[in-house]
Amino acid sequence: MSPTSISINWKQAVQKASRSLNQVSDEIIHQVLDALADEAVLQTEYILAENSKDLSAMDPNDPMYDRLLLTKERIEGIAGDIRNVALLPSPLGKKLMETVRPNGLNISKITVPFGVVGIVYEARPNVSFDVFSLCLKSGNVCVLKGGTDAQHSNTAIVKVIQSILAKAGLDQNIVTLLPAGRESTAALMNAVGFVDVIIPRGGKGLIDFVRNNSKIPVIETGAGICHTYFDEFGDAGKGKEIIFNAKTRRVSVCNALDCLVIHEKRLADLPELCRKLAEKNVIIFADVKAYTFLNGKYPKNLLQKANDESFGIEFLDYKMAIKTVESIEEAIDHISTYSSKHSECIVSENKINIHIFDKMVDAACVYTNASTAFTDGAQFGLGAEIGISTQKLHARGPMALAELCTYKWIIKGDGNIRK
Repeated sequence: MSPTSISINWKQAVQKASRSLNQVSDEIIHQVLDALADEAVLQTEYILAENSKDLSAMDPNDPMYDRLLLTKERIEGIAGDIRNVALLPSPLGKKLMETVRPNGLNISKITVPFGVVGIVYEARPNVSFDVFSLCLKSGNVCVLKGGTDAQHSNTAIVKVIQSILAKAGLDQNIVTLLPAGRESTAALMNAVGFVDVIIPRGGKGLIDFVRNNSKIPVIETGAGICHTYFDEFGDAGKGKEIIFNAKTRRVSVCNALDCLVIHEKRLADLPELCRKLAEKNVIIFADVKAYTFLNGKYPKNLLQKANDESFGIEFLDYKMAIKTVESIEEAIDHISTYSSKHSECIVSENKINIHIFDKMVDAACVYTNASTAFTDGAQFGLGAEIGISTQKLHARGPMALAELCTYKWIIKGDGNIRK
């Protein structure tokens, strides 16, 4: 495959690509995405070889290693997600409102793409495929700025994408991968007039940096500090499985459990609720009451006493805090204090408490008796996701096609003038 070319004037190139993409039909986009899914599978060996170069530079014990890792099965899953996005209805050209004014003007409000979407992300090569498929389906050009840790993987993936665009006769600058390094990040964040919105995907440090330094509007995909509250009326069987799945399914993702909040009347159930976590060597930071009930019933080398710094942490590792509360109100107060407003869960059979939790917890996704691991665009039926927004303007929760659109007003008259 020929190397990915970065135009010296990439800003002008992506603007030109954006205008050309406006002329491409949804049928062609569907064909391109289907072809890309097939090509991703065909190029598995090549992609994995490049991914192995990135992996060789990272400690396998680093929780980020799992995010960086691509496998044959994961590429097949990515291809499936691309096909799912292709099958989704186009979000473009939807008439959100129409009215005829007394002055005779016909005014309508229709969905349109942002134009050029910039993505700043860490060691997550799957994001390159996800972002491109969602952006293409929503009529957006994407400018990718991946982390140095995944540079070989991202370069290989963009080569595959651009080869499919070329075969379809489309502008290869519909996707652009910027070089690794901070200079490229700074250039992207200062590309006023060329890039319409930036979406950071990564840890709190990356997100804060982009939000604080970008001159381009930012849609904040916040860190995931996720809690599960095991209520006084919780089912222990459900709770045990929910806690285990939310904590250990994939510790390096933003929807993983960070803190178990438990009602003091259910502390006797705590050893059983945590028993399976020991199988994955999860280190628990327990407050005084929880520590008393776990001491001698959870592996000594995995049990530590919590302090004030144990809470409000996105561990991204096989680690979890436990906080004991006396009431659902205290549980909600604790979550409100430490939550990143990503995903929060209550395990309870009490309808009144569930209603209170649903209403009072301020988060993008609020769960009842289900693992927070479901916070994912594909799981929500969105095909894939470009990120999980924890802000409240424009987008909140898993962001997919609809959130990659804005709107404009179309006004039609017949010689109307305003007096």
